[in-house]
Amino acid sequence: MMEKGLARLNALPAAEARAELLKCCGSSRWAEGVAAARPFRGGEELLETADRVWWELSPEDWLEAFRGHPKIGGREAAAGVSEESRRWSEREQAGARDAPAETLAALAAGNRVYEEKFGFIFIVCATGKTAGEMLALLESRLNNARGAELRVAAEEQRRITRLRLRKLLEP
Repeated sequence: MMEKGLARLNALPAAEARAELLKCCGSSRWAEGVAAARPFRGGEELLETADRVWWELSPEDWLEAFRGHPKIGGREAAAGVSEESRRWSEREQAGARDAPAETLAALAAGNRVYEEKFGFIFIVCATGKTAGEMLALLESRLNNARGAELRVAAEEQRRITRLRLRKLLEP
């Protein structure tokens, strides 16, 4: 159960707790803040703390977290991420794995346009979404101003982090 995983996280030395948390979100300041808030009495307290710490961070911290993700529809993991994070990303993006070649090409082109416009990769909580749905989201978000899009991407990262925290706590 999650209780066992939470007890393990609570008992880890600070550096190991930060390393475990970095699997869920690539912001070092986020991992430090959440690790410092231990012990957690329950999974909900962990999730609430994770959210609070996330929204207290600077945009630079958010961008650090974004850099830990592969591009949607891409095959390569971001440099320096853990094997567990890489596997989670692959499963989260399963909807893009068997997409038609033209959809994958459109995602690749959209990723380039998005990154040129905003200066960071397209972040979306991909779990349960098809490649077509992700492409539609990417295209619609291209209309955002950079500041607004940064907040949208930060919310997507928060959602991804919550899913990964739950996975981290699983036995």
